[in-house]
Amino acid sequence: MLTKHKIVFLGDQSVGKTSLITRFMYNTFDTHYSATVGIDFLSKTMYLDGGNSGEDGPRTVRLQLWDTAGQERFRALIPSYIRDSHVAIIVYDVSNRGSFESVRRWCQYVHEERGDDAVLVVVGNKRDLPSTQRCVTSDEGAALCEELGCALFFETSSRSGQGVVPLFKKLALLLTERDDSDGHGNGNGSGNGGACAGGGQAATTIDVGVNEGSAAGEQCSCWGRGRGVAYEKDNYRVESMRE
Repeated sequence: MLTKHKIVFLGDQSVGKTSLITRFMYNTFDTHYSATVGIDFLSKTMYLDGGNSGEDGPRTVRLQLWDTAGQERFRALIPSYIRDSHVAIIVYDVSNRGSFESVRRWCQYVHEERGDDAVLVVVGNKRDLPSTQRCVTSDEGAALCEELGCALFFETSSRSGQGVVPLFKKLALLLTERDDSDGHGNGNGSGNGGACAGGGQAATTIDVGVNEGSAAGEQCSCWGRGRGVAYEKDNYRVESMRE
């Protein structure tokens, strides 16, 4: 069964949205990125083990990734892409306090366009930077996400790959579980999302070992709300495509 989910990436300029997508799509990092102009689109297909019981056979999830520009002059384009998205991933730079403080504003954009129907994910990028350059702690990121009612919180490094694959894998598993529980396993990825909703199920904090794109034994900082966040051992493979 193939399900498709539109994911829009939001966040201030230079937080690493394009780098994060590139690391996930191609497992590469380019130190000479130019600013995104307008909107870019790519998709990636992930093949997961069966559903909650493991008896439903392989699940195929196509993540449609919409990379938005962070500059103010492109801001008017963004609402139309949020409007029919299933997931909004808001990215901030852990070394840039201003980008973290903008998370609330981006969350409000999602809420205005999608209400509580989109899954909200917050990502603190550039976690590979030395602690002397960090302006936002992991605890601050997790606390804000809990306050805003986010589905997932991750810290990642596009440069080293830390946390990138686990982020998208957990998101894919969360979406398939939501499809199952909401009775929408028909490929449209619909259902309630809890973006900026607050309340809901209690949050859990877990550390997951990273095997892809980082040294053995490294950990990724991640936080999940409710169901669909405690998976890491499922086998999967991915295919990339530009559409």
